[in-house]
Amino acid sequence: MTKITFIGAGSTIFAKNVLGDAMLTPSLQNAHIALYDIDEKRLTESELMLKNINKNSNESRAEIVSYHDRKEALSEADFVINAIQVGGYKPSTVIDFDIPKKYGLRQTIGDTMGIGGIFRTLRTLPVMLDFAKEMEEVCPNAWLLNYTNPMAMLTMGVLKATSIKTVGLCHSVQVCVPELFEYLGIADQYDLNDFQWKIAGINHMAFLLEITKNGEDFYPTIRKLAAEKPNPHPDSVRFELLKHFGYYITESSEHNAEYHPYFIKSKYPELIDELGIPLDEYLRRCEQQINDWEAMREDIVNNGALTHTRSREYASYIMDSIMTGTPSVIAGNVLNKGLITNLPTDVCVEVPCLVDKNGVQPTYVGELPTQLAALNRTNINVQELTVEAALTLDKSKIYQAAYLDPHLSSELSLTDIKNLVDDLIEAHGDYLPEYN
Repeated sequence: MTKITFIGAGSTIFAKNVLGDAMLTPSLQNAHIALYDIDEKRLTESELMLKNINKNSNESRAEIVSYHDRKEALSEADFVINAIQVGGYKPSTVIDFDIPKKYGLRQTIGDTMGIGGIFRTLRTLPVMLDFAKEMEEVCPNAWLLNYTNPMAMLTMGVLKATSIKTVGLCHSVQVCVPELFEYLGIADQYDLNDFQWKIAGINHMAFLLEITKNGEDFYPTIRKLAAEKPNPHPDSVRFELLKHFGYYITESSEHNAEYHPYFIKSKYPELIDELGIPLDEYLRRCEQQINDWEAMREDIVNNGALTHTRSREYASYIMDSIMTGTPSVIAGNVLNKGLITNLPTDVCVEVPCLVDKNGVQPTYVGELPTQLAALNRTNINVQELTVEAALTLDKSKIYQAAYLDPHLSSELSLTDIKNLVDDLIEAHGDYLPEYN
């Protein structure tokens, strides 16, 4: 019997997608599904929901069990899915937004880069390393499928500090081309089956490197249509990057607005309206999700007729390919071991990966266009130093990561950045380890 352990199972809707997918996958339908979360109420809700899906899936006979001991939940697992959020919306996410505002620093999402991404890593990576060390004891051959952000930093940290086979998984590559066609207004004009494309880079800043239609380069059409679209629109920031750097980027405009020094600028406040940049967007999303969950809880948790349709999340396809040998191709976040030749080694890159009984096998990409590798490196600098800070507990590395962040360094002085870091360390308190 395959054992799938879900850490952070109180993320009920996400658990529905990933574990519901598993219950609809023939090779996984009889799995032992182990649920673990520190929130007992949400854990119970997820268990009830999943048992309803299991009951209503004609072929699924999964065994669904909630665990109150994490190590027991991990014991003899074949696959471990991570979806934790250390510190939650309150207090930690609110802290990550409110304290920087006192310095005049604004953010949109704050979960991948910038000061928000740095501190989310610093409070999350220690928890992930704790359970990865437990995995080394009780399920050393399991695959860790990480869905928690900041994807690049957390995946890099686990791969560098433990022996656990780990791959980071995101949604942005699957939706990149469909979303692009929607924003260009051509989604109804073309069948995506006529297109072939290649995407690589780093998480949330991978690039559509090539796209062809029946073998012919389609990028000239994309660039022309994008240049003609007036601002603001939902993808204005990505289209600006396309215009100036030549390639379309995988993650959304609200994310990329804070990964670069060009968009959220106190000196040019008009850019916020001109490009439709949604400041404090993640706070609004969190509030909306909390309110939505209160409204839908009964329909999801206690719905005896609840069913599920398989999603496009990678997890079930990865697990199926490893169990059966049926190959699949995913976009995975892995260490760069000569995969992208003009990015540093041993940093986390996002590349196409073949999956079969041999596991997740990254493919060679080669060189990125020079300007794209340069953009990636501005974020990689921060990622490397943040991971070093978490692994060594050296406070100076936190300062240096923040000094080098593209958005922070374009808005604040070195002294203000240092003071901001100190304020955040104090505010997060016991969610952070002691730094030297």
